[in-house]
Amino acid sequence: MGIYLSTPKTEKFSEDGENDRLRYGVSSMQGWRATMEDAHAAYPNLDSSTSFFGVYDGHGGKVVAKFCAKHLHQQLLKSEAYQNGELGTSIKRAFLRMDEMMSGQRGRRELALLGDKVEKFTGMVEGLIWSPKNEEDADNWAVEEGSDYHGPDAGSTACVAVIRNNQLIVANAGDSRCVLCRGGEVELSDDDEFLVIACDGIWDCMSSQELVDYVSDQLKTETKLSAICERVFDRGIAPSAGGEGCDNMTMILVQFKRPNYSCSSTQSQPIPSEPSGTEHQTAEELKVSE
Repeated sequence: MGIYLSTPKTEKFSEDGENDRLRYGVSSMQGWRATMEDAHAAYPNLDSSTSFFGVYDGHGGKVVAKFCAKHLHQQLLKSEAYQNGELGTSIKRAFLRMDEMMSGQRGRRELALLGDKVEKFTGMVEGLIWSPKNEEDADNWAVEEGSDYHGPDAGSTACVAVIRNNQLIVANAGDSRCVLCRGGEVELSDDDEFLVIACDGIWDCMSSQELVDYVSDQLKTETKLSAICERVFDRGIAPSAGGEGCDNMTMILVQFKRPNYSCSSTQSQPIPSEPSGTEHQTAEELKVSE
């Protein structure tokens, strides 16, 4: 059956969490695909005032998605622009930093580890010797000039949302998508209810408005956000292999702790960005009304 299984893997891997500003639920499911190539990151307390959520959809393999899920938010934290409050600039830099880090022999070793290509007893990594005791500190991950390894053949989309106090910054590369349920304004306010970040396995099956309507209806009776994500998967998975509903599915649902959670007669607002294979899209900034 090629890239598809004879029977879909419908087991879900889910988690929920919250802080004083928001609640979130995340879930992922392999589905009909022969391998699971999605990854995600959910850090409601990236620092004392910032939350970070990201969905990464691997193309041609899982390793780049796993690499980004492990390292992108860490590089964001280390950015001088981030410390200075320049969130848009720091996110763009973190995206570009992923390409830098995956080039060179250290990047090759890390990708091999994430791809489970290490021989456990000898430490051989695709012809290289690797020892965890000799691994460099991530803070000192330098660009390797003149290396004969220029990065993996696989790739990944990346869609991340950073929430700090009264700001929401979203950055996207590829065909994953972030959608905000809002009351009509083109900026965050108390009318904004929830945020969805999901891979194209979701958007192949539902439009932005269809998903917002479905989540809004589910929130009337369901308090566990990851359970709503799981129901989206069950609603979208195809009855047989081939076509829409056969891709890996990953979804993060973030609900803002606002006075009013009713989302009736509201509209979905996709965060603007065009799909791109290699170029990083401009981060969009939305400020909460004071």
